[in-house]
Amino acid sequence: MVSVIIPAYNEEATIRKVIQIVKRSACVSEIIVIDDKSTDRTREEAELEGVKIFTSMVRGKGTSMREGILLAENDIIAFVDADITTYPDDVIDRLAKPIIDNEADFVKSYFDRQAGRVTELVAKPLLSFLFPSLSHYQQPLSGMIAGKKELLQKVTIEDDYGVDIGILIDMHQKGARITEVSLGYIENRMQSIFQLGKMSKEVTAAILKRSGQVIDTTIDLFTGEYFHAKEPQLEFAVKESVKGFHRMAIFDMDKTILHSSFIRSMAVKYKFADELNEIILSSHPTYIRIKHVAKLLKGMSVADILKTADEIPLIEDAKETIESLKENGYVCGIISESFSVVTTHIANKLGMHFSLASDLEFNRSVATGEVKIPSFFLKNKKSVCNHDFCKSNAVIEIADRYGIDKQHILAMGNSKNDICMVKNAGTGVAFCADNKTLNRVSDHQILVPKYGMLTSLLF
Repeated sequence: MVSVIIPAYNEEATIRKVIQIVKRSACVSEIIVIDDKSTDRTREEAELEGVKIFTSMVRGKGTSMREGILLAENDIIAFVDADITTYPDDVIDRLAKPIIDNEADFVKSYFDRQAGRVTELVAKPLLSFLFPSLSHYQQPLSGMIAGKKELLQKVTIEDDYGVDIGILIDMHQKGARITEVSLGYIENRMQSIFQLGKMSKEVTAAILKRSGQVIDTTIDLFTGEYFHAKEPQLEFAVKESVKGFHRMAIFDMDKTILHSSFIRSMAVKYKFADELNEIILSSHPTYIRIKHVAKLLKGMSVADILKTADEIPLIEDAKETIESLKENGYVCGIISESFSVVTTHIANKLGMHFSLASDLEFNRSVATGEVKIPSFFLKNKKSVCNHDFCKSNAVIEIADRYGIDKQHILAMGNSKNDICMVKNAGTGVAFCADNKTLNRVSDHQILVPKYGMLTSLLF
Protein backbone atom coordinates (compact mmCIF):
# COMPACT_ATOMS: atom_id res chain seq x y z
CA MET A 1 0.00 0.00 0.00
CA VAL A 2 0.97 3.64 -0.54
CA SER A 3 1.43 6.63 1.77
CA VAL A 4 0.53 9.95 0.13
CA ILE A 5 2.23 13.13 1.35
CA ILE A 6 0.59 16.49 0.58
CA PRO A 7 2.73 19.53 1.50
CA ALA A 8 0.40 22.51 1.86
CA TYR A 9 0.80 26.22 2.50
CA ASN A 10 -2.32 28.42 2.57
CA GLU A 11 -4.39 26.08 0.38
CA GLU A 12 -7.71 26.23 2.25
CA ALA A 13 -9.65 26.51 -1.02
CA THR A 14 -8.26 23.34 -2.59
CA ILE A 15 -6.88 21.00 0.07
CA ARG A 16 -10.11 19.06 0.66
CA LYS A 17 -10.64 18.51 -3.07
CA VAL A 18 -7.09 17.19 -3.44
CA ILE A 19 -7.54 14.81 -0.51
CA GLN A 20 -10.85 13.59 -1.92
CA ILE A 21 -9.20 12.82 -5.27
CA VAL A 22 -6.33 10.98 -3.58
CA LYS A 23 -8.80 8.83 -1.63
CA ARG A 24 -10.20 7.46 -4.91
CA SER A 25 -7.01 5.51 -5.63
CA ALA A 26 -7.39 1.97 -4.32
CA CYS A 27 -3.73 1.60 -3.38
CA VAL A 28 -3.74 4.43 -0.81
CA SER A 29 -3.80 3.43 2.87
CA GLU A 30 -2.32 6.58 4.43
CA ILE A 31 -2.69 10.29 3.66
CA ILE A 32 -0.48 12.81 5.46
CA VAL A 33 -0.89 16.57 5.08
CA ILE A 34 2.22 18.51 6.09
CA ASP A 35 0.99 22.01 6.88
CA ASP A 36 3.79 24.44 6.04
CA LYS A 37 2.74 26.85 8.82
CA SER A 38 -0.32 28.09 6.95
CA THR A 39 -1.96 31.27 8.21
CA ASP A 40 -5.38 30.44 6.74
CA ARG A 41 -7.73 27.48 7.40
CA THR A 42 -5.71 24.85 5.52
CA ARG A 43 -5.29 22.66 8.60
CA GLU A 44 -8.94 22.96 9.65
CA GLU A 45 -10.14 22.08 6.15
CA ALA A 46 -7.84 19.05 5.99
CA GLU A 47 -9.10 17.86 9.38
CA LEU A 48 -12.59 17.56 7.93
CA GLU A 49 -11.28 14.75 5.69
CA GLY A 50 -9.99 12.70 8.62
CA VAL A 51 -6.38 12.50 7.46
CA LYS A 52 -3.14 12.78 9.42
CA ILE A 53 -1.90 16.36 9.76
CA PHE A 54 1.47 17.61 10.93
CA THR A 55 2.92 21.12 10.99
CA SER A 56 6.38 21.50 9.48
CA MET A 57 9.01 22.93 11.80
CA VAL A 58 10.63 25.08 9.12
CA ARG A 59 8.70 26.65 6.28
CA GLY A 60 9.61 25.23 2.88
CA LYS A 61 8.35 22.46 0.62
CA GLY A 62 11.55 20.43 0.93
CA THR A 63 11.33 20.34 4.72
CA SER A 64 7.68 19.29 4.50
CA MET A 65 8.58 16.47 2.09
CA ARG A 66 11.45 15.27 4.26
CA GLU A 67 9.29 15.22 7.39
CA GLY A 68 6.55 13.41 5.49
CA ILE A 69 9.01 10.69 4.47
CA LEU A 70 10.07 10.21 8.08
CA LEU A 71 6.46 10.02 9.30
CA ALA A 72 5.08 7.75 6.57
CA GLU A 73 4.35 4.14 7.51
CA ASN A 74 4.36 2.49 4.06
CA ASP A 75 7.25 1.39 1.87
CA ILE A 76 5.96 3.33 -1.16
CA ILE A 77 5.45 7.10 -0.90
CA ALA A 78 3.75 9.43 -3.37
CA PHE A 79 3.69 13.23 -3.33
CA VAL A 80 1.07 15.54 -4.83
CA ASP A 81 0.68 19.31 -4.74
CA ALA A 82 -2.11 20.82 -2.65
CA ASP A 83 -3.19 23.51 -5.11
CA ILE A 84 -4.19 21.34 -8.12
CA THR A 85 -7.77 20.11 -8.39
CA THR A 86 -7.62 18.69 -11.92
CA TYR A 87 -5.82 15.46 -11.04
CA PRO A 88 -7.28 12.30 -12.60
CA ASP A 89 -9.24 10.16 -10.14
CA ASP A 90 -6.55 7.48 -10.29
CA VAL A 91 -3.59 9.84 -9.88
CA ILE A 92 -1.89 7.78 -7.16
CA ASP A 93 -2.55 4.50 -8.96
CA ARG A 94 -0.75 5.92 -12.01
CA LEU A 95 2.22 7.13 -9.94
CA ALA A 96 2.58 4.01 -7.82
CA LYS A 97 1.81 1.21 -10.32
CA PRO A 98 5.30 0.95 -11.85
CA ILE A 99 6.75 0.57 -8.34
CA ILE A 100 4.08 -1.87 -7.17
CA ASP A 101 4.70 -3.94 -10.32
CA ASN A 102 8.48 -3.83 -9.63
CA GLU A 103 9.15 -2.02 -12.88
CA ALA A 104 10.63 1.10 -11.28
CA ASP A 105 12.06 2.47 -8.04
CA PHE A 106 11.12 6.10 -8.69
CA VAL A 107 8.39 7.67 -10.82
CA LYS A 108 8.21 11.20 -12.24
CA SER A 109 5.04 12.59 -13.79
CA TYR A 110 4.31 14.78 -16.75
CA PHE A 111 1.07 16.32 -17.91
CA ASP A 112 -0.49 17.60 -21.09
CA ARG A 113 0.22 21.28 -21.07
CA GLN A 114 3.13 23.47 -22.03
CA ALA A 115 6.02 23.08 -19.61
CA GLY A 116 6.72 26.01 -17.31
CA ARG A 117 9.13 28.84 -18.01
CA VAL A 118 11.72 27.73 -15.43
CA THR A 119 11.63 24.20 -16.87
CA GLU A 120 12.22 25.35 -20.46
CA LEU A 121 14.64 28.21 -19.78
CA VAL A 122 16.63 26.88 -16.84
CA ALA A 123 16.19 23.20 -15.93
CA LYS A 124 16.25 21.57 -19.36
CA PRO A 125 19.23 23.56 -20.76
CA LEU A 126 21.31 22.86 -17.64
CA LEU A 127 20.41 19.17 -17.68
CA SER A 128 21.36 18.90 -21.34
CA PHE A 129 24.85 20.26 -20.54
CA LEU A 130 25.52 18.66 -17.15
CA PHE A 131 23.29 15.56 -17.09
CA PRO A 132 22.47 14.72 -20.73
CA SER A 133 21.11 11.30 -19.75
CA LEU A 134 18.31 13.11 -17.89
CA SER A 135 17.45 15.61 -20.60
CA HIS A 136 14.65 13.49 -22.05
CA TYR A 137 12.34 13.92 -19.05
CA GLN A 138 9.43 16.07 -20.16
CA GLN A 139 8.84 17.88 -16.87
CA PRO A 140 11.83 17.38 -14.55
CA LEU A 141 10.44 19.90 -12.05
CA SER A 142 7.13 18.11 -11.58
CA GLY A 143 6.32 17.67 -7.89
CA MET A 144 3.94 14.76 -8.42
CA ILE A 145 6.23 11.81 -7.81
CA ALA A 146 6.39 8.40 -6.15
CA GLY A 147 9.28 6.36 -4.83
CA LYS A 148 10.45 3.65 -2.52
CA LYS A 149 10.83 4.98 1.00
CA GLU A 150 14.24 3.35 1.46
CA LEU A 151 15.61 5.32 -1.51
CA LEU A 152 13.85 8.59 -0.67
CA GLN A 153 15.51 8.47 2.75
CA LYS A 154 18.94 8.33 1.10
CA VAL A 155 18.66 11.27 -1.29
CA THR A 156 19.29 14.90 -0.41
CA ILE A 157 15.98 16.74 -0.02
CA GLU A 158 16.61 20.41 -0.69
CA ASP A 159 14.69 22.91 1.43
CA ASP A 160 13.58 25.08 -1.48
CA TYR A 161 12.42 24.95 -5.13
CA GLY A 162 15.44 22.80 -5.98
CA VAL A 163 13.87 19.83 -4.22
CA ASP A 164 12.25 18.11 -7.23
CA ILE A 165 15.15 18.36 -9.65
CA GLY A 166 17.51 17.39 -6.84
CA ILE A 167 15.62 14.18 -6.11
CA LEU A 168 15.59 13.24 -9.79
CA ILE A 169 19.36 13.69 -10.15
CA ASP A 170 20.10 11.90 -6.88
CA MET A 171 17.91 8.94 -7.85
CA HIS A 172 19.73 8.72 -11.19
CA GLN A 173 23.16 8.86 -9.53
CA LYS A 174 22.16 6.11 -7.09
CA GLY A 175 21.21 3.83 -9.97
CA ALA A 176 17.47 3.82 -9.29
CA ARG A 177 15.15 2.58 -12.02
CA ILE A 178 13.27 5.72 -13.10
CA THR A 179 10.21 6.00 -15.28
CA GLU A 180 7.86 8.80 -16.28
CA VAL A 181 4.05 8.57 -16.36
CA SER A 182 1.36 10.84 -17.76
CA LEU A 183 -1.26 12.41 -15.51
CA GLY A 184 -3.27 13.76 -18.42
CA TYR A 185 -4.27 17.43 -18.46
CA ILE A 186 -3.45 19.39 -15.30
CA GLU A 187 -3.78 23.11 -14.66
CA ASN A 188 -1.10 24.79 -12.55
CA ARG A 189 -1.33 28.13 -10.84
CA MET A 190 0.79 30.78 -12.56
CA GLN A 191 3.71 32.11 -10.52
CA SER A 192 4.70 35.76 -10.18
CA ILE A 193 7.91 37.05 -11.78
CA PHE A 194 9.46 37.32 -8.32
CA GLN A 195 8.66 33.68 -7.55
CA LEU A 196 9.97 32.59 -10.95
CA GLY A 197 13.26 34.37 -10.30
CA LYS A 198 13.56 32.75 -6.89
CA MET A 199 12.70 29.35 -8.36
CA SER A 200 15.26 29.74 -11.14
CA LYS A 201 18.10 30.45 -8.71
CA GLU A 202 17.23 27.55 -6.44
CA VAL A 203 16.79 25.07 -9.29
CA THR A 204 20.12 26.19 -10.74
CA ALA A 205 21.84 25.77 -7.38
CA ALA A 206 20.47 22.23 -6.96
CA ILE A 207 21.72 21.17 -10.40
CA LEU A 208 25.15 22.80 -10.04
CA LYS A 209 25.64 21.28 -6.60
CA ARG A 210 25.21 17.80 -8.05
CA SER A 211 27.31 18.34 -11.19
CA GLY A 212 30.67 18.08 -9.45
CA GLN A 213 31.98 20.71 -11.84
CA VAL A 214 31.21 23.89 -9.90
CA ILE A 215 32.91 25.05 -6.73
CA ASP A 216 30.91 25.79 -3.58
CA THR A 217 31.55 29.54 -3.74
CA THR A 218 29.75 29.65 -7.06
CA ILE A 219 26.79 27.79 -5.63
CA ASP A 220 26.68 30.28 -2.76
CA LEU A 221 25.84 33.03 -5.26
CA PHE A 222 22.51 31.31 -5.87
CA THR A 223 21.57 30.85 -2.24
CA GLY A 224 21.49 32.91 0.93
CA GLU A 225 19.44 33.87 3.95
CA TYR A 226 17.14 36.06 1.91
CA PHE A 227 15.64 32.97 0.35
CA HIS A 228 15.37 31.03 3.61
CA ALA A 229 13.66 33.52 5.90
CA LYS A 230 11.95 31.84 8.82
CA GLU A 231 8.54 32.95 9.94
CA PRO A 232 8.56 34.13 13.58
CA GLN A 233 6.60 31.83 15.86
CA LEU A 234 4.27 34.61 17.01
CA GLU A 235 3.30 35.53 13.46
CA PHE A 236 2.22 31.96 12.84
CA ALA A 237 0.35 31.91 16.17
CA VAL A 238 -2.00 34.78 15.31
CA LYS A 239 -4.87 33.48 13.18
CA GLU A 240 -6.93 35.98 11.22
CA SER A 241 -10.02 33.80 11.56
CA VAL A 242 -10.19 34.30 15.34
CA LYS A 243 -8.90 37.85 15.69
CA GLY A 244 -12.39 39.00 16.67
CA PHE A 245 -12.56 36.68 19.69
CA HIS A 246 -12.46 38.39 23.09
CA ARG A 247 -11.48 35.51 25.39
CA MET A 248 -8.42 33.30 25.58
CA ALA A 249 -7.73 29.91 27.20
CA ILE A 250 -4.09 28.99 27.75
CA PHE A 251 -2.89 25.55 28.82
CA ASP A 252 0.42 24.17 29.95
CA MET A 253 1.19 20.91 28.13
CA ASP A 254 2.95 18.39 30.41
CA LYS A 255 0.57 16.83 32.95
CA THR A 256 -2.08 19.36 31.93
CA ILE A 257 -2.94 18.30 28.38
CA LEU A 258 -0.70 15.24 28.25
CA HIS A 259 -1.01 12.77 31.10
CA SER A 260 2.75 12.78 31.61
CA SER A 261 5.85 14.80 30.74
CA PHE A 262 7.03 14.62 27.15
CA ILE A 263 10.73 14.97 27.91
CA ARG A 264 10.58 12.36 30.68
CA SER A 265 8.87 9.99 28.26
CA MET A 266 11.69 10.57 25.77
CA ALA A 267 14.24 10.02 28.55
CA VAL A 268 12.76 6.65 29.47
CA LYS A 269 12.39 5.52 25.86
CA TYR A 270 15.88 6.60 24.77
CA LYS A 271 17.64 5.97 28.09
CA PHE A 272 18.87 9.39 29.18
CA ALA A 273 16.82 9.65 32.40
CA ASP A 274 19.88 10.12 34.64
CA GLU A 275 21.21 12.99 32.55
CA LEU A 276 17.77 14.60 32.50
CA ASN A 277 17.36 14.36 36.27
CA GLU A 278 20.74 15.99 36.76
CA ILE A 279 19.68 18.92 34.60
CA ILE A 280 16.27 19.30 36.25
CA LEU A 281 17.77 19.26 39.77
CA SER A 282 20.46 21.80 38.89
CA SER A 283 20.31 25.40 40.06
CA HIS A 284 20.68 26.78 36.55
CA PRO A 285 18.19 29.41 35.30
CA THR A 286 15.26 28.01 33.33
CA TYR A 287 16.58 28.98 29.91
CA ILE A 288 19.93 27.32 30.64
CA ARG A 289 18.16 24.11 31.64
CA ILE A 290 16.17 24.22 28.40
CA LYS A 291 19.42 24.48 26.44
CA HIS A 292 20.91 21.50 28.28
CA VAL A 293 17.75 19.45 27.72
CA ALA A 294 17.90 20.23 23.99
CA LYS A 295 21.38 18.69 23.82
CA LEU A 296 19.90 15.40 25.02
CA LEU A 297 17.75 15.29 21.89
CA LYS A 298 20.64 15.65 19.46
CA GLY A 299 20.30 13.12 16.63
CA MET A 300 16.59 12.52 17.18
CA SER A 301 14.44 12.88 14.07
CA VAL A 302 11.13 14.71 13.90
CA ALA A 303 9.48 11.30 13.57
CA ASP A 304 11.20 9.99 16.74
CA ILE A 305 9.95 12.99 18.68
CA LEU A 306 6.38 13.08 17.40
CA LYS A 307 5.89 9.32 17.72
CA THR A 308 6.88 9.56 21.38
CA ALA A 309 4.50 12.48 21.92
CA ASP A 310 1.68 10.45 20.34
CA GLU A 311 2.33 7.59 22.76
CA ILE A 312 1.44 9.81 25.73
CA PRO A 313 -2.32 9.78 26.41
CA LEU A 314 -4.22 13.06 26.26
CA ILE A 315 -6.39 14.11 29.17
CA GLU A 316 -9.59 12.17 28.60
CA ASP A 317 -11.98 15.00 27.69
CA ALA A 318 -9.41 17.48 26.35
CA LYS A 319 -10.64 17.58 22.75
CA GLU A 320 -14.30 18.05 23.74
CA THR A 321 -13.36 20.82 26.18
CA ILE A 322 -11.30 22.69 23.58
CA GLU A 323 -14.20 22.46 21.12
CA SER A 324 -16.56 23.84 23.77
CA LEU A 325 -14.22 26.73 24.54
CA LYS A 326 -13.86 27.59 20.85
CA GLU A 327 -17.63 27.52 20.38
CA ASN A 328 -17.91 30.01 23.23
CA GLY A 329 -15.47 32.47 21.67
CA TYR A 330 -12.15 31.45 23.24
CA VAL A 331 -8.84 31.57 21.40
CA CYS A 332 -7.14 28.40 22.65
CA GLY A 333 -3.45 27.67 22.87
CA ILE A 334 -0.51 26.04 24.64
CA ILE A 335 2.33 27.88 26.37
CA SER A 336 5.02 25.48 27.49
CA GLU A 337 8.65 25.17 28.49
CA SER A 338 8.86 22.18 26.13
CA PHE A 339 9.68 22.49 22.43
CA SER A 340 7.51 23.86 19.64
CA VAL A 341 7.91 20.70 17.53
CA VAL A 342 5.83 18.92 20.20
CA THR A 343 3.50 21.70 21.35
CA THR A 344 2.47 22.53 17.78
CA HIS A 345 1.71 18.87 17.11
CA ILE A 346 -0.41 18.52 20.26
CA ALA A 347 -2.20 21.82 19.58
CA ASN A 348 -3.05 20.57 16.09
CA LYS A 349 -4.40 17.28 17.44
CA LEU A 350 -6.78 19.22 19.67
CA GLY A 351 -7.73 21.85 17.09
CA MET A 352 -6.16 24.67 19.13
CA HIS A 353 -5.24 27.99 17.56
CA PHE A 354 -1.59 28.33 18.62
CA SER A 355 1.28 27.08 20.72
CA LEU A 356 4.30 28.96 22.08
CA ALA A 357 7.47 27.16 23.16
CA SER A 358 11.22 27.13 22.56
CA ASP A 359 12.35 26.27 19.03
CA LEU A 360 14.37 23.07 18.88
CA GLU A 361 16.62 23.37 15.84
CA PHE A 362 16.70 20.76 13.10
CA ASN A 363 19.05 20.07 10.22
CA ARG A 364 17.32 18.00 7.56
CA SER A 365 14.64 17.04 10.09
CA VAL A 366 17.16 15.76 12.68
CA ALA A 367 17.65 17.66 15.96
CA THR A 368 21.02 19.42 16.19
CA GLY A 369 20.96 19.69 19.98
CA GLU A 370 20.59 23.46 19.75
CA VAL A 371 17.54 25.51 20.71
CA LYS A 372 16.35 29.07 20.23
CA ILE A 373 14.68 30.70 23.23
CA PRO A 374 12.02 33.06 21.85
CA SER A 375 12.20 36.61 23.14
CA PHE A 376 8.54 36.58 24.17
CA PHE A 377 9.50 34.46 27.22
CA LEU A 378 12.07 37.00 28.46
CA LYS A 379 11.65 39.79 30.99
CA ASN A 380 10.61 43.14 29.47
CA LYS A 381 8.90 46.39 30.41
CA LYS A 382 5.47 44.73 30.36
CA SER A 383 6.49 41.89 32.70
CA VAL A 384 4.44 41.28 35.84
CA CYS A 385 7.22 39.42 37.69
CA ASN A 386 10.98 39.63 38.16
CA HIS A 387 11.87 36.33 36.52
CA ASP A 388 14.29 36.57 33.59
CA PHE A 389 12.30 33.82 31.84
CA CYS A 390 8.59 33.38 32.47
CA LYS A 391 5.51 32.04 30.71
CA SER A 392 3.55 35.07 31.90
CA ASN A 393 5.58 37.19 29.46
CA ALA A 394 4.41 35.00 26.59
CA VAL A 395 0.81 35.32 27.82
CA ILE A 396 1.06 39.11 27.74
CA GLU A 397 2.54 39.09 24.23
CA ILE A 398 0.02 36.75 22.63
CA ALA A 399 -2.89 38.48 24.37
CA ASP A 400 -1.70 41.83 23.00
CA ARG A 401 -1.49 40.37 19.51
CA TYR A 402 -5.14 39.28 19.75
CA GLY A 403 -6.25 42.42 21.61
CA ILE A 404 -7.59 40.42 24.60
CA ASP A 405 -7.64 41.91 28.11
CA LYS A 406 -6.02 39.80 30.82
CA GLN A 407 -9.32 39.68 32.73
CA HIS A 408 -10.67 37.57 29.89
CA ILE A 409 -7.80 35.09 29.99
CA LEU A 410 -8.08 31.61 31.48
CA ALA A 411 -4.71 30.03 32.31
CA MET A 412 -4.24 26.48 33.55
CA GLY A 413 -1.06 24.75 34.68
CA ASN A 414 0.39 22.03 36.85
CA SER A 415 3.80 23.04 38.21
CA LYS A 416 5.77 25.83 39.86
CA ASN A 417 6.72 27.11 36.40
CA ASP A 418 3.04 28.01 35.89
CA ILE A 419 2.64 30.10 39.05
CA CYS A 420 3.05 33.55 37.47
CA MET A 421 0.94 32.63 34.43
CA VAL A 422 -1.92 31.30 36.57
CA LYS A 423 -1.67 34.05 39.20
CA ASN A 424 -1.90 36.91 36.71
CA ALA A 425 -4.66 35.54 34.48
CA GLY A 426 -8.25 36.66 34.84
CA THR A 427 -9.08 33.08 35.80
CA GLY A 428 -6.27 30.87 37.05
CA VAL A 429 -6.65 27.11 37.38
CA ALA A 430 -4.31 24.62 39.06
CA PHE A 431 -4.67 21.24 37.38
CA CYS A 432 -3.87 18.21 39.54
CA ALA A 433 -1.02 20.23 41.05
CA ASP A 434 1.06 19.21 44.05
CA ASN A 435 2.68 22.64 44.31
CA LYS A 436 1.21 24.48 47.30
CA THR A 437 1.98 27.94 45.94
CA LEU A 438 0.29 27.24 42.62
CA ASN A 439 -2.80 25.93 44.38
CA ARG A 440 -2.87 28.98 46.65
CA VAL A 441 -2.61 31.62 43.90
CA SER A 442 -5.10 29.90 41.58
CA ASP A 443 -8.79 30.77 41.51
CA HIS A 444 -9.81 27.13 41.09
CA GLN A 445 -8.23 23.71 41.56
CA ILE A 446 -9.05 20.64 39.50
CA LEU A 447 -8.09 17.57 41.52
CA VAL A 448 -8.79 14.78 39.05
CA PRO A 449 -7.35 14.50 35.49
CA LYS A 450 -10.50 15.59 33.65
CA TYR A 451 -11.67 18.97 32.39
CA GLY A 452 -15.38 18.52 33.21
CA MET A 453 -15.16 20.89 36.17
CA LEU A 454 -13.57 23.57 33.97
CA THR A 455 -16.53 23.82 31.61
CA SER A 456 -18.97 23.83 34.53
CA LEU A 457 -17.07 26.80 36.01
CA LEU A 458 -17.11 28.79 32.78
CA PHE A 459 -20.46 28.04 31.19
